[in-house]
Amino acid sequence: MSIDKPYTDIPGTTIFDTDQSRKGYWLNQFCMSLMRAENRERFKADERAYLDQWNMTEAQKQAVLDRDLNRCIELGGNIYFLAKIGATDGRSFQQMAGSMTGMSEAEYRDMMLNGGRSVEGNRFLGEDGDAQAHHQPQGRRDA
Repeated sequence: MSIDKPYTDIPGTTIFDTDQSRKGYWLNQFCMSLMRAENRERFKADERAYLDQWNMTEAQKQAVLDRDLNRCIELGGNIYFLAKIGATDGRSFQQMAGSMTGMSEAEYRDMMLNGGRSVEGNRFLGEDGDAQAHHQPQGRRDA
């Protein structure tokens, strides 16, 4: 039986739910291993060999090697665990977030200091009149 997920229509957003958690279990376990200095050293010495010790999919391993954090999230990664990769690389969370949005660190910082992204066009699919309709929460029939 499929569970209704009304949150799947938020543009550009992957919600870390139980399905994502299952999908990304080993990816997130790998990330947590980077909390130990000796594991960070082993990873930095030979990233591929270290990743091959984990029961991750090839797509997950490649996303880590590419430092494609958006792809890691799509494949079940949780941003709080993925931050360990950034820390291993000497990158701040702000630098990582900027890279995920296609902005420089300064552009991302300035956007956030100025109130973040506009909600217009970012609330739900179909918001701007395109073909996909907004999912109405159960019990709501207005707007």
